[in-house]
Amino acid sequence: MATAVLPNDDFHTNIDDKSLEIFSLVWLDANVDVKDTRNTEVKLRSIINHIKKFQDIKQCQQYIERRSENDRLVIIVSGRLGQEIIPYIHQLRQVISIYVYCMDETNNEQWAFQFTKIKSVVVDLDELVSQLTTDHKIQKKVEEPLSINILTTNVDAGKSTTGVNGQFVYSQILIDCLLRLRSNEIDKNELINLYKNEYEGNYTELNNLHEFQEDYSSDKVLWWYTKETFFYKTLNAALRTQSIHIIFLFRSLIYDIYHQLQKYQSKKFERVYRCQLMSNDELNSLKQNIGQFISVNSFFSTTDDRSTALFLLGDITTKIDLERVLFEIDADPKIVNTKPFANISKLSYFPDESEVLFMIGSFFRLNNITRSDDQIWIIKMTLCNDDEHDLKRVLMHMKHQINSEEANLRTLGKLLWKMGKLDLAEKYFNRLLQELPSNDSLLSSLYEDLAELASQTGDYDMSVLWHQKLLTFKEENPLAINVSVNKTNNSISNFIRQKLFAFKKPYQSTVNPNVNKTNDSIVQSILVNHININIKWKQHGNTIAGGNGQGNQLNQLDLPYGIYLDDDYQTIYIADYGNHRIVERKYGAKNGQVVTSGNGKNNRSDTLDHPTDVIVDKKNDSIIICDRGNRRVVRWSRQNGKNGKTIISDIDCRGLTMDKNGDLYVSDTKKNEVRRWKQGERKGTIVAGGNGQGNDLNQLNWPTYIFVDGDLSVYVSDYRNHRVMKWMKDAKKGIVVAGGNGQGNAFTQLSHPQGVIVDHLGNIYVADSFNNRITFWCEGSWGGSIVVGRYRKGEQSSLLNRPTGLSFDVEGNLYIVDCYNNRVEKFDIEEIPPESYPYSSKYLPLGY
Repeated sequence: MATAVLPNDDFHTNIDDKSLEIFSLVWLDANVDVKDTRNTEVKLRSIINHIKKFQDIKQCQQYIERRSENDRLVIIVSGRLGQEIIPYIHQLRQVISIYVYCMDETNNEQWAFQFTKIKSVVVDLDELVSQLTTDHKIQKKVEEPLSINILTTNVDAGKSTTGVNGQFVYSQILIDCLLRLRSNEIDKNELINLYKNEYEGNYTELNNLHEFQEDYSSDKVLWWYTKETFFYKTLNAALRTQSIHIIFLFRSLIYDIYHQLQKYQSKKFERVYRCQLMSNDELNSLKQNIGQFISVNSFFSTTDDRSTALFLLGDITTKIDLERVLFEIDADPKIVNTKPFANISKLSYFPDESEVLFMIGSFFRLNNITRSDDQIWIIKMTLCNDDEHDLKRVLMHMKHQINSEEANLRTLGKLLWKMGKLDLAEKYFNRLLQELPSNDSLLSSLYEDLAELASQTGDYDMSVLWHQKLLTFKEENPLAINVSVNKTNNSISNFIRQKLFAFKKPYQSTVNPNVNKTNDSIVQSILVNHININIKWKQHGNTIAGGNGQGNQLNQLDLPYGIYLDDDYQTIYIADYGNHRIVERKYGAKNGQVVTSGNGKNNRSDTLDHPTDVIVDKKNDSIIICDRGNRRVVRWSRQNGKNGKTIISDIDCRGLTMDKNGDLYVSDTKKNEVRRWKQGERKGTIVAGGNGQGNDLNQLNWPTYIFVDGDLSVYVSDYRNHRVMKWMKDAKKGIVVAGGNGQGNAFTQLSHPQGVIVDHLGNIYVADSFNNRITFWCEGSWGGSIVVGRYRKGEQSSLLNRPTGLSFDVEGNLYIVDCYNNRVEKFDIEEIPPESYPYSSKYLPLGY
């Protein structure tokens, strides 16, 4: 009925091409825009609304690769282009099925049979529509991702539980808050207009929408929910992807479902079943948490008929790339106190399916996982109530805080603020601002909230503006009582103190006489040893490479990743990921030059395939490259080198660096480890991770960039754990030095960290990629601060869009690879006279 996955965003998630549904159709064909296919497109949209068409194979492949693993893509491709692209996309989790539409069925079937995701080879468009329609009826039941949170109770053995338990608690609180918020016509109209825009030209769904507007009533909500229309598709997609604003607009309908489940709550013990398709990683995540509690972020659909669930798993003799799984769940209505469940057959559009539906936020104990003789994994769970888990006191306390006052948009905004969703918090504060009369006493609290929020995001000018509005409001409305004078004064004082401390003394060069610049192994330390802790960087960068759109010309880049600065030769090296090349750029030059490959991706010695990082080995006058697509690390001579030499093979490399001894360090995203290679070694030594994928202190989850300091401590950007880890020399476990509190944009959080640099005092600079900013973390601090960037993405000189690589030059200027803007930005040191601000301090945490 769904594919179970933990929330998991890859770096190339494309947020510019959003659909309200989980499933999308990608059509690659040189003739995709001819008249005959346009007629077919209308039919296909009645099955899968969102269709993306391509005629260029490279653009199509990049689009598919950038989608999240939680997306579900159905591919239609011509025979000729299919032979080229399918070998590169077939293994991707987001690709669930492929249809080859061609003129020569016999010849194309000969190569297509080796790919298990190819469902059919067809020559007739009507046959294609018919086949896809039949397959999708099953696909949408077994392939829909299921978003879950795991409550981890075993805090021994160095287990880090803050992030996952925080997600568990806040997901529960958020739904409770939304159910208490009153809906209004503005919200309902916004949802309807959203549908009209989404389904423009899809006459099937527009007719459903018209019927919904005319005939909907709260007692028919389950009939509408189970009918195969926009209602089910978009509500489930919003819940599974945690699209909070869409859930907010849906809240009255969610409440109607909740009320119906309460009304028809099951009165007897139920054993129900749910079929799943899972990847090995998804299944292993559950195996590692046997005995723990699982919270489901969506409505949880099951059946009391075991044979029905097994039927949906398909023919077990047919080979597939996923694991077949059957959930077996025991549910006793006697223990239910807040999350109802009911057999909704009599209320359903499909009364014969014997569906048992559980409320959003229902949680279960994961009892055991075994494999049956027919190779189906059986996962046994038991429905639990609010009193059975270790966080019940915390959960009840937070619920009491919310329930103690009338819920409004400020309640929701403050909750989202605590969750680190600062942009959404601001959105709902402003939404409430528009709804309140000009003399409402609540405005005083709102102005103060907005001022503090702006200060926390580093937008000090806006914070001042909101404080001015607050003071004006209090002068014009002296009877307003929502905010105490002392609290306001304290808030303003804190703001002023933060603003003063945000300014830094000017950079002072302090050359270290012990540094030997000819030794490549300590170049990175040189770059950061001279960063004075009181430096402040200008907030508008200068583009020094790329910035001319995505492309392969010498003044363009295509998704650049890693960067290396060679100050001796005034040269920048850039790993130009999408162009499969390394670009060399002299300081001040208008264009770069290709120093490796540029011959298109390939595994020959003279080509690269999606390089992700690059460093300079001055001792050997060469550059070392993470040739990720070819799963190797290569050395390339700087003296007219035309071919690379593989020095490490069979490795899913992502980032690399060298230490002061000249030893090479490489991160491996598949093995979730970092290894050190001494010259001549074949296997290397694990220095971080290497204990499987996970969030324990001895584990990593998709390590990306790395840094080694003078003490040989290894710093790792732990991408999917949203943290930076420090592993001291010979340590068996690491320590969290940045982030580690779940994914988010609060000052204690990171979101998919990338480039990382550490100065001589142990302070950390990290590319907080999904938050579109660079943050600074003092050694031992519990929070970070923004160096450059904001929470929103953009192309302006003050904004970033998925920053990756990070570096400093010897003068302390900051260089950032602005990946999705296809450029490298330089942020100069801001010269501020020391006498202007007598305060000398490291960066303070956001919201100090």
